[in-house]
Amino acid sequence: MQWFLLGLFILLSYTLEAITGFGSIVIAVSLGALIMPIADLLPVLVPLNIFMSGYLVYKHRRHIQWPLLLKIIAPLMLLGTIAGTWLRPVLGNAELAAIFALVIVVFGARELYKSLRKVTDHAHPRWLNQLLIAGAGITHGLFASGGPLLVFSLAGSKIDKGQMRATLLAVWFSLNSLLSAIFLYQGALTPVWPKLLMYLPLLVVGVLAGEYLHHRVSELTFRRLIYVILMCTGALLFIRAWL
Repeated sequence: MQWFLLGLFILLSYTLEAITGFGSIVIAVSLGALIMPIADLLPVLVPLNIFMSGYLVYKHRRHIQWPLLLKIIAPLMLLGTIAGTWLRPVLGNAELAAIFALVIVVFGARELYKSLRKVTDHAHPRWLNQLLIAGAGITHGLFASGGPLLVFSLAGSKIDKGQMRATLLAVWFSLNSLLSAIFLYQGALTPVWPKLLMYLPLLVVGVLAGEYLHHRVSELTFRRLIYVILMCTGALLFIRAWL
């Protein structure tokens, strides 16, 4: 039953990532942690993300903002992830994770409120974008949850929904490929190959549904969906912090 429920979580979370470009692992891990240990989830969810993000990155590669990805996001995310990993023994506790989750909920709610009230939004200053991206790396190293802050940084930019999705997917494809290589080296992938094969058809359904919905939502609806997912992600991270 628990693996059946995980399949439902995978279908939901990977469909959402196909629409927006982020959220699959955070949502699937947060929901899956309610029924099984996180250590059993990651060797399944991370490689699955590579299949989906790899396909979408190749298909939509012309939308990737390469200068932004290679010159700003990749270096800052890498440095932040290293710092977060180094700080994890000191700071990686439930209280800090819960505070981070609440910050995500507040920011998501604030941006959704501004969108619904049609408050004019301005691009983030360059220094703030860089700070958010570095923070995304740190939180990725601490909690494997760098997506929310990275989305905030891109949501304040002038790129459209297709460029945002493609650029985010390129980030996750790179990071999760590295993480999967580590799992392979540690021998953690060998026991889960049957489950990976079992869940692959769900990725096909999720990608097809996500692609269909992505091209049929307006730019404004897309931004609002991003903020709603951020609020839900923050709430799930808060729950996960105390499991």
